[in-house]
Order: sequence, then C-alpha cells, then structure tokens
Amino acid sequence: MLIPKRVKRRKQHRGTLKGSAQKGNQVAYGEYGLVAEEAAWIKSNQIEAARIAMTRFIKRGGKVWIDIFPHKPITRHPAEARMGSGKGGVEFWVAVVKPGRVMFEMAGVPEETAREAMRLAANKLPCKCKFIKKEQAVVAENTTEGGEG
Repeated sequence: MLIPKRVKRRKQHRGTLKGSAQKGNQVAYGEYGLVAEEAAWIKSNQIEAARIAMTRFIKRGGKVWIDIFPHKPITRHPAEARMGSGKGGVEFWVAVVKPGRVMFEMAGVPEETAREAMRLAANKLPCKCKFIKKEQAVVAENTTEGGEG
C-alpha cells in the first residue's frame, strides 16, 4: 500500500473538499485518463485495488500511471475509548481528490481495452469517474480559450 516514507507532521486537520482541481487536471503522460467527477478521499488500498484491476485486464500490456498519492493521514480513536486524551493515532492515509483531477493514465493499448480497464478501476473508487482521451482534454481547453478572446 502507498504511504509516505516520512512526514514533517504526523497528524493533520481534515480540511474541506470545496472547489475543483487546479493542478493535475490534464492527461500528462498517457493517451487515456480516468477523471474524478466528484470530490472524495481515496484510501491507499482503494488506489491499489484500482491499479490491480487495470493491470490484470490489460494483461501486463501497455503502461499505467498513478497520478494521485495518499499524503493525508486520517486519525481514529479506538472503539470504546473514553473522551479526551488527545487526538487518536493515524489509522490510514488518503489522497484528496477534487472534481476534474486525473487519477490514472494509460498508454500502449487500444481505446476499447483502456475504456474497459478504466471502468473496472472506477468501480473500485468511492467517487464518480469518467474516461477521457488526451485529445479531448486539449480540444476542450482550446475551445474555452477561443471563447474568451
């Protein structure tokens, strides 16, 4: 499972999931991408399950990139613990994903194969996702620029 090697501070505030992704919203490495349509915390084991589902379907052909990493620690108190005594220990790590974030990328396989592999991966994730191609992301970006000028 993915966890940071070391962190500066072991515990963090929960934060909010407002807004949309400002970074990581373009297909950078591969030909196809899986984009989040809603905000969510994605656990490290969910990322791993999605990765395994994709790589098994494409039968080790092509290449898969994981564009999200679980940097955020989530703490929990033990069950039936008394109130007080500070914040609980770190239970698991999550990646904070906002709408528009490209989570996985793929290249070197036909589009139908990539679409089905991404669908299987999306079933493992706690948010709605959509499949995009690199050309679609670039075309959508250029049409918005043309409308403003």
